[in-house]
Amino acid sequence: MAGTTVPLLGLQKQNLREQAVSALRTAITSGELEPGRHLVETELSEMLQISRGTLREALRQLEQEGLLSAGPRGRLSVRHLDEKEIRDIFAVRAALESLAARTLCELPDREAAIASLHQTIDVMEAAQNASLEERIESDMEFHRTLCRLTGNETLLHSWESLEGSIRMSIMFAGQEKGVRNMGVDRHREIVAAIETGDATLARKTIREHMDGAADNLVT
Repeated sequence: MAGTTVPLLGLQKQNLREQAVSALRTAITSGELEPGRHLVETELSEMLQISRGTLREALRQLEQEGLLSAGPRGRLSVRHLDEKEIRDIFAVRAALESLAARTLCELPDREAAIASLHQTIDVMEAAQNASLEERIESDMEFHRTLCRLTGNETLLHSWESLEGSIRMSIMFAGQEKGVRNMGVDRHREIVAAIETGDATLARKTIREHMDGAADNLVT
C-alpha cells in the first residue's frame, strides 16, 4: 500500500460507508489500486480511518458493482477484466444506449434533448487537451446524459451500474486506446442520427459506436 494517494486518506466522520465506497471506487477505477491486487482489511481500515465493519460494507457494495472479485476463502481483490468481459460490457452498453436512442427518436419534441447532447459534446471538445481523467468524465457524461434524457430511471440506473466496469476497461487497454474512443466526431454522429428521428438509424449508429469501441480496446 506504499505510495497510496489522496483518495485513500482519512475520511470525515459522516456517511463513512458512502465516503469509503467513493474513495475506494476512485482508487480502483483510476488504477491506484491495480487489477489483481489483494485487499487487506487491516491496512485499508487504518488508511481510511474507519472500522473494519464499515469497510466490509463498502467492499461488499464494490463487489456487487463488479469492481472486486472474491477468491479462495472469500479474499477480495481488484477485478481484472479480460477480452470477453470487455466485449460483454460493451454489448450491454449497446443494448441500453440503443434503447435510449430509440426513446429519444420517439419524443414528439426532440429539440431540447438534442441541445443538451450538443452541450455535452462541447464539453468533450473543450476537454481534448485536459487530463485523461477529465476526458474520461466528459465522455461518460455524454453517454450518461443520453440515458438520463429518456426519463427512464431504470435505464439510467442500469447504465450507471456499469460505470465502474467501463472505466476499468479503459485502464485495461491503456491511455492511447482509451482516448481514441473519445473522438468528438464519433459522438456527433450519434446525435445526428437521433436528430433525424429515425430510430433504426440511431440504434445502428449506437451499435457501431460500441462495437468499434470494444474492438479498439481489446485489439
